[in-house]
Amino acid sequence: MSKAAAFPEESKRGAGGPRSLRQAVLTSESVTEGHPDKVCDFIADSILDAYLEQDPRSRVACEVLAKSGVVVVAGEISSVAPLDHLPIVRQAIRELGYDDPKAAFDAEGVQVLQHVTGQSWEIGRSVDPATNKVGEQGAGDQGIVFGYATAETPERLPLTLVLAHALSRGLAEDRRSGQVPWLRPDGKTQVSVAYEDGRPAQVTDVLVSTQHAAEVSPEAIRRYVAETLVPRALGTWHHRDIRFTVNPSGSFVKGGPAADCGVTGRKIIVDTYGGHARHGGGAFSGKDPSKVDRSGAYFCRYVARRAVEAGLAERIEIQVAYAIGVAEPVAVTIETFGTGDRAAVLDFVRGYDFRPGAIVERLRLLRPLYRRTTNYGHFGKPDLPWES
Repeated sequence: MSKAAAFPEESKRGAGGPRSLRQAVLTSESVTEGHPDKVCDFIADSILDAYLEQDPRSRVACEVLAKSGVVVVAGEISSVAPLDHLPIVRQAIRELGYDDPKAAFDAEGVQVLQHVTGQSWEIGRSVDPATNKVGEQGAGDQGIVFGYATAETPERLPLTLVLAHALSRGLAEDRRSGQVPWLRPDGKTQVSVAYEDGRPAQVTDVLVSTQHAAEVSPEAIRRYVAETLVPRALGTWHHRDIRFTVNPSGSFVKGGPAADCGVTGRKIIVDTYGGHARHGGGAFSGKDPSKVDRSGAYFCRYVARRAVEAGLAERIEIQVAYAIGVAEPVAVTIETFGTGDRAAVLDFVRGYDFRPGAIVERLRLLRPLYRRTTNYGHFGKPDLPWES
């Protein structure tokens, strides 16, 4: 089938999308690597990478739940790799900073329960080119995926999200380095930006909630956030009129899975575009690239970013729909939000092959690279193949 035939339902009106940015205050959030949901995402991606390292053709759909002293690993995995999940789970938790034997959630003390079966033969048959009806790799499931890019930052991501991730990453760096010894792994950040004429004008609000040692005072935490963390993370976007909210609950001593239940796939907006673009609903972590809700979303981002960098539009969103076991997309739709020539963007997008096998080959996705994606967004990191 020709590449043009993969675009049967391109709409003249386009995909719609977020509200106009002409006059708006938009907000994005981020979380640190010790957030309960991110603990689960990191465990799932660590298991995925371990399988791909030994068997690149592994089929992995790993889900994780963490609460108090229990971690549940569940899902479907088919592979020739003989892996023991237990040391992978413990090492992932240890890397995230949960290594205090006196705590309720500790790498060595957690109980790991496993409920893992092989991939359904019906799913496997529909994906495998040797057994499916199309003779090439089919999509691992039905669904819609989105990719988005904007010219407002060098990362081609919304400024609100870039800054929120910078704050969360800064918390982790200061904790790991020992520069701020009272910081603990769990935390959340949020940044609001006023837009004028479609472009970011200034940061209006910053919210930081960080887990901390019991002995540190609220005043010391606020002083660190306002005087050290925020100026460094925001860079040229920092100014003295920003409104700060720091640990609004009053204290945040108990955190991580000891305080709240974590589950894979619950931070899908943090993982993608911070609310500036739509989301198909599929999560990323723990899934091998035969699952198009991961690989397809990565490729949509790849194409959208390249189109923005080519100067075809300032904001671009791409939507692709798939059917399980079918290689060619059901439909591909683009939106430029009035910032460029939609016809030129559509011609550009038609030059790319959105079939699952082609995506895996082009981006070399059968490699153990997914632990690098888990925290601080799956996009905007130059060492990832869909961002290079």
